[in-house]
This record gives sequence, C-alpha cells and structure tokens, in this order.
Amino acid sequence: MSLAMSRPEAPPAPPAIPRAVPIQYGTALLVLVLVAGPLLPVLLQSVLDGALYDAEYHLTLANFARLARTEGFGMVLLNTAVLAALTTLVAQVVGTLAAILFGRTDLPLARLMSEFFLWPLYLSALVLSFGWYAVYGPSGYLTLLWQSLLGEAPWTLYSLTGMAVIAGVSQAPLAYIYCLSSTSITDPSLEEAARVSGAGTFRTLWRITLPLMKPAIAYSAVLNFTVGLELLSIPLIFGDPAGITVLTTFLFNNGISSPRPDHGLVATAAALMLAVVCFLVWLQGRMLGNTRRFITLGGKATRPRPFRLGGLRWPLFILAALYILATVVAPIGVLVLRAFTAFLSPMIPLGEVLTTANFAQIFDYPVYSRAVWNSFVVSLVGGAIATALIGLVAIIVHRSEFRFRGALQYLALFPRAVPGVVAGIGFFYAFALLPGLGFLRNSIWILVIAFTMRFIPAGMGAVAPMLLQVSHDLDRAARVQGADWWTTSRRILLPLMRPALVGCFTILFISFFKEYTTAIFLFAPGSEVIGTALLHLWVQGEVGLVAALATIQVAVIAVCVAAVRGIFGVKLHG
Repeated sequence: MSLAMSRPEAPPAPPAIPRAVPIQYGTALLVLVLVAGPLLPVLLQSVLDGALYDAEYHLTLANFARLARTEGFGMVLLNTAVLAALTTLVAQVVGTLAAILFGRTDLPLARLMSEFFLWPLYLSALVLSFGWYAVYGPSGYLTLLWQSLLGEAPWTLYSLTGMAVIAGVSQAPLAYIYCLSSTSITDPSLEEAARVSGAGTFRTLWRITLPLMKPAIAYSAVLNFTVGLELLSIPLIFGDPAGITVLTTFLFNNGISSPRPDHGLVATAAALMLAVVCFLVWLQGRMLGNTRRFITLGGKATRPRPFRLGGLRWPLFILAALYILATVVAPIGVLVLRAFTAFLSPMIPLGEVLTTANFAQIFDYPVYSRAVWNSFVVSLVGGAIATALIGLVAIIVHRSEFRFRGALQYLALFPRAVPGVVAGIGFFYAFALLPGLGFLRNSIWILVIAFTMRFIPAGMGAVAPMLLQVSHDLDRAARVQGADWWTTSRRILLPLMRPALVGCFTILFISFFKEYTTAIFLFAPGSEVIGTALLHLWVQGEVGLVAALATIQVAVIAVCVAAVRGIFGVKLHG
C-alpha cells in the first residue's frame, strides 16, 4: 500500500466567505436603506430651492428663513406645544391614578377595568376621534340628549382643551403601563415601614409610592409629549374646522392637500419636527439611564400588599366605572351603534333606524371594499415580512459577533424618533427621486415598506427580551458540534423564539392595520387602506359609512387581540 493511500482524508475546507457575512451585512444594509432612505430626501429637500425631481435646483438655506416668516407659523408652533403639553398632563394624571387604583388597591373588578382602560392603545386615534364625535360632537348622541333636557352642552371638542382631552385619554394607557410596572416591583418594606410609623393609605401613597414612581412618570411624560407633537387625526378633525393649526396639519395642508405643494416649506417643517422628536427620544434614553437612585427591588423583595381603600372602595369604583364608560365604552359603543343605523338620535326610537345599509354600501363601492382588502394584505404580508426581518436583526444584534451589531441596534431603534407624517413625506420624496421605483409608488407595497420601517422598534421590543433569556450555552453546544452561526440561529434560536415572534407579528398586524398618518402621503388610486378611506369619507360627510368602516377595523383588532391572548397567551403591552 502506498504512503498516499494510508493518509487520512482531510476535512472539507471551510468556505472562503462564511455564510454569516453576507446575511449579517445584507441585513444591516437593508435596515440602513429602510431608515435612512426616507430621511435623507427630507433633509435634502429642505435645503433646495426647487423640488427634488426638478431638472435643476440649487442648495439654499432660504427655506428656513421663509418658514420663520410664514404668516401664522409662530401660532402653529405655540398651538403644537400647548396641545402636546395639555395632552401629556391629561395622560399622566389619568394614567398614574389608574396604575395606583387598578394595580395597588383592593378596588372591585380592578383587573376587568384595567382591560377596558387599555383599549384606546389598540385602536387608532382616528377611530377614537370618530367615536368621540359620535358621542360628544355638536350632533353627538349625548350632546343632543343634554340639549333636549338641560340646554346648551357645557363641552366642545373644537378647542385645544377638547382635543387634549381626547388625545390624553387615548395616550393615558402608555402612562398606565409604565407606572403599573413601577408600582408592581416596589420594595414593600418601605411602605410597611410607613404603615408601622402610623401613616395611612393616602399618606403612604403620597410620601412613598408616588416618589418612587417618578422615573416611570417622567419617562412616560416625555413619551406622551412626543406623541402629542405627532398627532394628526385629532387636530385634523377638530382643529382645522375651528381654525386651530398645529405642525402636523400645517404639513398636511401645505403638502398633500395643497394643489401646488411648497416642497421646500413642507420639508423644512418636517425636518424641524424630526429634530425636536429626535431630541425628545434622546432625552428619554438619558432619563431611563439615570434612575438608579430610585431602585428599591432587592433579592428578598416580595409582591407589595394592596392598599385598602376602606369606605372609599365603592365610591372610587363608581368613579372609575363612570370614567371608563364615558371615555372608552361610550365612544366605541356609539360608533358601532351608528354603523348599524341610518341616523342616531336620542329623539328617534332606535328600532326605527336600524339598518345594515352602511355595510352594504361599503362593500358595494369598489374603492371602500378595496381599502378593507388592502389593509388585510398589507397587515398580513407586511407583518410577516417585518417579523422575519426583525427576528433576523434581533439575532444579529444579540447573538452574533457582527462587528457593527451595536450600530445596527441603534439604527433599528431610530424610527422611534421618526413621526409618521415625516416618514410619509420622506418616502414620497424618496420614491419620486428614484424613477425606477415608480411601479412601487402606486401600489400597496410602498405602504408595506414604509410601515415596516415605522414599526421596527415595536417589533424589537417584543422579540429582544425573550432572546436575551435564552442561555448562550445552547449556542456553544451547537458550535462544538460543528454548526456555524446561521445553522445555530435557524435550528435552535428561531424555534425557541416562536412565542415572541407570534407576539411580534400580532403587534405588527395591529399596528399596520390601524396606521394612517404615513399612508395619507403615499396612497394612490387602487392602494387605499382603511385609514385613508376613513378620512376621504369624513371629508364627504358620510358619517354612517365612516362608522361602518371604523367598526370593521375595531372588530378585526378585537378578534386579533382576543385570539392572540386566548390561543397563545401573549400580552400585547408591557
């Protein structure tokens, strides 16, 4: 036997380029294009003297000077700041009180009330606005009832205060979630020490519990102020008719609604909004990183004991029930009821006006039935694509040796600072600038791309925590057996992440299904979604059709939330 034949076979040579390299760099490049693609055109357009798609233009800073000199723009900024501040005040007071009442006391039916309290979080502000109009608007059910019995109604929605109440109630669940998480992990020994010292329930809450909630209150306040700056539907429905313009409606009226849009002015205002929101998101991060002095949860901490309300138990229960009835049940319930009536008034017996004609009209007109179908397709297909991308990003960020994983994580979370209005304008400019993408500009796929970019942070929030709980020993064991990074991720990590991916898909489905602020700048005939169709119907004064279309959205989201909770046991909030 020859010497050559006696040598053992050499192991197969490793590939020149490991599979991880194109996957990781390709994913990072895709996220970079998704995030930077719509923002760079906005910034570029803000310093041009013509439209991006013009044959000739020059760099200039004149747009910023023109914006500052625009008649009434100072009042626009003031209205925006006041609305955001009032919205934050309402949301924080209501959300903090609800967190204490539902989470830390012996209030009857607290868990059930908590579920109702969270419902505005699942619905779009657009649908909630229509619900409030159906109850408290000039021809709303309760307004007409009040006028028939007591005279002029003491409330109006067509004011900064009225809009702030609607927006504050819609955003209160955000403050509630942050504050509830804070109260549930407070070290009970501090409260017990206060009780031993003779402090009563309310003194302990005021002197111990509330101060320990300051980080959660401050963090959620910055978040709610940011959301208040980005509001579009509420100012559009209730502010525009009253002559109250905020920054988002300024962008809408000078952009998509204008027969001759001033692109330089719109892009400059959008860049200003982007800069402010970026600063607020940075401030949130700073505040979250400076909360060590409020940490009270130690290794021996137990669940805090509920505060006993004593004689106030049932009065507070009645007040809480009235609040939920007035702000959640009534707007949604009356909106649904309006969908099944030809006209809704307390002066007309309900049995005489019941009808399904509104729904029949929705499905008889191709533009509206197509909007419902498009919303389903965008939410199902877009949600699945976005979930796959987010799962891959999370694995690269948290379970790889990719040299730019820190930058990728920052990039994936950056869309938190991009308002929907700015994203819509940015994608509009980006697709107008690249003529080869015209086929996408007039289809629902531009919505899939834009929505994916908008909600990457929300999906990361659902996936990353579970991935961090998976032991690195599983990765090491697979590597010892010869598996590379991609095989380990595909065969071990992704199967373990299935519950988180289901939760991620559900969150994205709901978010895509109710999104409208980005879509109004991007849709074209044939690519309408429910949100754009709702605005179109509202402008035409078709209240019954608005209610029917909104009811379809509410029903789909309700089924989705119930299914994911009942079948998979996944919570859709923190």
